[in-house]
Amino acid sequence: MIPPLLKRLLLGAALLALPLLGGCATAPATGKTIFTGGMSEDAEAELGFREHDKILKQFGGAYNDPALTAYIESLGKLLAKTSEMADREFTFTVLDTPVVNAFALPGGYVYITRGLLALAENEAEVAGVLAHEIGHVTARHAAERYGDAVTATALNLGVAILLGGQAARATGGLSQIVLRGFSRDQEFEADTLGVRYLSRTGHDPQAMATFLSKLQAHSRLQATLAGRPDAADEFSLLQTHPRTADRVEQAIQQAAITQVRDPEVARDIYLRKIDGMLYGDNPEQGMIRGRRFAHPKLGFVFEVPEGFRLFNSARAVTARGPEGAAIVFDGAPKKDGRSMNSYLTETWAKSLALRDVETIRINGLEAATGQAQVNTRRGRFDVRLVAIDFDAKSIYRFIFITPPNRTAGLARGLRETTYSFRRLGEAEAKEYPPLRLRLYKVRQGDTAASIAERMPFEDFQLDRFLVLNGLANGNALRAGQTVKIVSE
Repeated sequence: MIPPLLKRLLLGAALLALPLLGGCATAPATGKTIFTGGMSEDAEAELGFREHDKILKQFGGAYNDPALTAYIESLGKLLAKTSEMADREFTFTVLDTPVVNAFALPGGYVYITRGLLALAENEAEVAGVLAHEIGHVTARHAAERYGDAVTATALNLGVAILLGGQAARATGGLSQIVLRGFSRDQEFEADTLGVRYLSRTGHDPQAMATFLSKLQAHSRLQATLAGRPDAADEFSLLQTHPRTADRVEQAIQQAAITQVRDPEVARDIYLRKIDGMLYGDNPEQGMIRGRRFAHPKLGFVFEVPEGFRLFNSARAVTARGPEGAAIVFDGAPKKDGRSMNSYLTETWAKSLALRDVETIRINGLEAATGQAQVNTRRGRFDVRLVAIDFDAKSIYRFIFITPPNRTAGLARGLRETTYSFRRLGEAEAKEYPPLRLRLYKVRQGDTAASIAERMPFEDFQLDRFLVLNGLANGNALRAGQTVKIVSE
């Protein structure tokens, strides 16, 4: 008779071995044997197809510019045809978001944002980004990551049998941390493969490294704009793509490519392609103009106090202020004809101990407000909620968050923000045209600072201009040189 402990050990070992049977494959680009957990290339394509619509919804959809889309598609497909999966049908999409990002789904679905296209300086840099993402696909990194997940799940099950459920839950949490994003080795492998594809199309492999420096400058600027200059890493695409210029140089050496003669950069061609491209927020999502947020399509506008900086996303508009103070603005569907007072206390904030609840009117609109204190991981904060009855379908909401020692001092400015909310008429809405990327030819006597002053930003104009053009402060401009600017 087998002792109970030995029986559990044997069962655990059998379960751990199950996913290893028949779950290996050869990565087309590297020739490596990888554990995929049984995910085939066809299954990868099916997974990418299923997730494609979700990605479009999450990132504002595909950017509506047929000429630019065709250009990026042709560039991506040219690179893909030089890969080890030349017969695979790749799909390249420009996402309509100002966020600087690029990524690939299994099965050859590659995405690049217009925010990244605005930052790039030439075709070779964009080709480098696309080639890197193609490398993730041809190395089957997503399938390899899936194999890791299968192994982790089996490990958790085995641990549950051997040690009990609590230990399994702990191991499961660890596996989620390990499986978040691609590893540094996978990123290095994607760079090595990307260099290979770049060289085969005649593009300059060094463009990979030059674009990394632009990404780093961009993340530093975004951290500065957010009032957190020491937190640049939190604003960087390199968080999910852990790479450095040195690692890219190593990848170029590792690729052992024949030196490309007269490598293609195609700066002028590329700049003409992005001339006129939407910059920053899409008007469909509302627009930031200094301390003012306007939504011409939905028909409203409001302004935040001095010392606060606005940020827009698909889910909410936020404004960061001094010492952790913040404003969060969003909308909610109106489902019945209840008063705003009832909506505030019975629906939106029913779990909060609100005090001083009252009905107010904001530029002719019924609204309700109340305040409370909440405990967070960052300490205790005062919050004030405001719900505004906008129309038959929509309620708009403010959350004002302040440290208790700053609440009184910020109260007037936040109150002015509340009462700045108003309807935006059709005629006034035309005063908020979208921002676009434009080409500007440097004239005799122009400086970076004088050109930057043309851009419609209230602050950091020079820094924005330098990052947009990949320039360092002090770089001399020459007459006739083409640079990128932002204009209405």
